[in-house]
Amino acid sequence: MSQLNPYDKFLAGQPPEAILPATPKAIAVYLESRRNQFFRVFDLFTFWSAQLVFATERWQREFGSSIRGWLDAVGEFETLTALAGFAYEHPEYVFPEFAEVGPLFEAQGFAHPLLPVDNAATNDLKLGDGLQLIILSGPNMAGKSTFIRGVGVSVVLAQCGAPVRARRLRLSPLQVGASICVLDSLSGGMSRFYAEIHRVKLICDLTLDAENTAPVLFLLDELLSGTNSHDRLEGTRLVIESLLERDAIGIVSTHDLALTQIPETLGERAVNCHFEDRLENEELIFDYKLKPGIVQTSNALKLMRSIGLGGAG
Repeated sequence: MSQLNPYDKFLAGQPPEAILPATPKAIAVYLESRRNQFFRVFDLFTFWSAQLVFATERWQREFGSSIRGWLDAVGEFETLTALAGFAYEHPEYVFPEFAEVGPLFEAQGFAHPLLPVDNAATNDLKLGDGLQLIILSGPNMAGKSTFIRGVGVSVVLAQCGAPVRARRLRLSPLQVGASICVLDSLSGGMSRFYAEIHRVKLICDLTLDAENTAPVLFLLDELLSGTNSHDRLEGTRLVIESLLERDAIGIVSTHDLALTQIPETLGERAVNCHFEDRLENEELIFDYKLKPGIVQTSNALKLMRSIGLGGAG
């Protein structure tokens, strides 16, 4: 017997459960069919629209609790597809190696994946095996923020199962805690400084979470820049000591050279590194290469004068 359409079923006297659709797509199609000029007359006394609402409610009661699982499955599938596409589009990237003992992040020739090939400087970095902290100093636009973002993105990609932009990457499982480009909130009544210390508190809490056994990799860009130099130094020292006591590893970038005193009190657990610039033919040149030690150059006044602030100097 050929399948009857809903109008024939209605005329044949079948009950609403047999007439009304059972899938969301069919329900949507039949709801749209109510616009038919002929059927609007019957809708006045058959309550077709109301019956479709009841059909929708029945479907929701039966399958509604499963929707979140369906969305999770679709989201995971789309994520895996995106990662596969990322790997296909970058055959020169490498898959990471995972170490059982951590914390550890050891990269050779890595760079931020969003930088153009002709403008991406590669660097080597190792954190772990005794070295827990790098205080990263350097002038404006020298690459500090991009560098620590590259570290964070590499760890996230690696733990998602994707290749990374590096010659080699070896790491242990890590929880990434970042305070980068934190902004104030006018609607929330929150200053930039308060927003930043709130973020730092969340990072510190990660180290205390008993359910997360992976060590924390902290990436703190211009930490506590919203306060005076004395409070910045003492506050940074307290935060760092708290994190290092809980086996965290990480990088703190800063323009305040007072913070470069911190590694002196931590022995082999901490070092100073820097990026630098140079002046050639009245033009600032950056090589974006990580170097050991404390930066010896500054370019804030040069950059101000280059756009006409403060006169020619």
